[in-house]
Amino acid sequence: MTDLKPDLSGSGPRQIAARLDRLPVSRWHWKLVTLVGLATFFDSYEIFMSGILGSVLKKSWHLTSFSTSLLVGAPFFGMIFGAIFLGMLSDRFGRRQLFMYNLAAYSLLGVVAAFSVNVEMLIALRLVSGVFLAAELILVDTYLSELLPRTARGRLISVAYAIGFLGTPVVAGLGGLLIVKTHFLIDGWRWMLLAGGIGALLVFWLRRHLPESPRWLAERNRPQEADAVVSEVERTVERQLGRSLPEVQPAVLTPVKKIRFRAMFRPPYLKRTVMMWIFQITQTVGQYGFASLATLILVSKGYTIQSSLLYTAVSFIGAPVGALLAVPLVERVERKHLIIGGLVLIAVAGIVFGNGTSAAVIVIAGAVITVCNSVVSSAWHVYQAELFPTQVRSTAGGVAYSLSRLTAGLLPFGALAILDGFGPTQVFVVAAVITTVTCLDLGILGPRTNGRALEAVAGTGDRATAEPVPQRGA
Repeated sequence: MTDLKPDLSGSGPRQIAARLDRLPVSRWHWKLVTLVGLATFFDSYEIFMSGILGSVLKKSWHLTSFSTSLLVGAPFFGMIFGAIFLGMLSDRFGRRQLFMYNLAAYSLLGVVAAFSVNVEMLIALRLVSGVFLAAELILVDTYLSELLPRTARGRLISVAYAIGFLGTPVVAGLGGLLIVKTHFLIDGWRWMLLAGGIGALLVFWLRRHLPESPRWLAERNRPQEADAVVSEVERTVERQLGRSLPEVQPAVLTPVKKIRFRAMFRPPYLKRTVMMWIFQITQTVGQYGFASLATLILVSKGYTIQSSLLYTAVSFIGAPVGALLAVPLVERVERKHLIIGGLVLIAVAGIVFGNGTSAAVIVIAGAVITVCNSVVSSAWHVYQAELFPTQVRSTAGGVAYSLSRLTAGLLPFGALAILDGFGPTQVFVVAAVITTVTCLDLGILGPRTNGRALEAVAGTGDRATAEPVPQRGA
């Protein structure tokens, strides 16, 4: 039996975690959430823009159904590689370095893609940009979960995604204004690509002073650097709050042992790995199918591109609304149950959307879908970052995430084939069946995580930390 002993070193992995977890939320935390959350904006931007590009260029560039599907799915195929391999690199070389490189590369590729001369060039550039965007999103979850206090982790990460979901109505609105016209001799869709690339460059500059994850530093046997980062954060928080910080509570902890990725396929992590893989393969249909295909579906129902963009723009106002709703819900409702409830509503609203014949029904059903999508996405991003140890958090999340990108890339081929052959109603019926599988998977295999320290959820910390530890004198 392994002896249990207190971790009293101020720079040991457990004490670094305890020092971060006991910090009250301050302006420092809100600034961190805002700067990191801006990266999620570009995920929403890219997903919806794929559908817009497919709708507009199919006609103007005379694309076949296969070429249109490939154009819509290209970023998702790139995300497969980025989620797996760049996620692994962040576990090895650090969170901050990959954060900066990913966004810089994505920005450059977005600008170059705006000057594509044919569909092959555009597909190739969007494929590569997806590589860096996927790694960025994996790092958002990992990085924030490792720096935020455990009792506020869920709601603060939800705020980060609320910022990101603003991208959905923004890109829909921009699409309606720009996409079908030429501005200063440049096609509207090119302006949209330029806007994404230049916006990412601005965020890159704003994030240049972000610290490295002290949890990662401590786990990589760099205790002095970890201590320096946490000490600076503590001084900043104390100064901003104008009062002394709570005492660090020494906990009885098991020694940290080296964990390799192959451990994800053995108990106690095998069950979680299976759950995450099934979830990521199936959730894409409900989560990303509507965002990337809504415009194409409305065009197939006989609406013009302009009308389709208008209806989806109005519907997607629900995206930031849902993300804001998730902020209080992710801490008050067990996260796995919140995700399941949101997916059920998405399935029902999807069938209504597919059968809808009036603008009002279409917009309302679309708004319900986007509200619930945002709640589910915010809760899931918090949830998946809690399931595995720091040493393999990005790798485990990245490999699972890559499966969702694979199905997202294949989704246009299957969905458009069903749409062309059977109509929009059948598209959403199939989506509802697959979403049911997602709910059963999470309900049966998913663990509870609310209010627990990362080390407790991941099975690498003190058993006593399953619930928040009250401060001395409280």
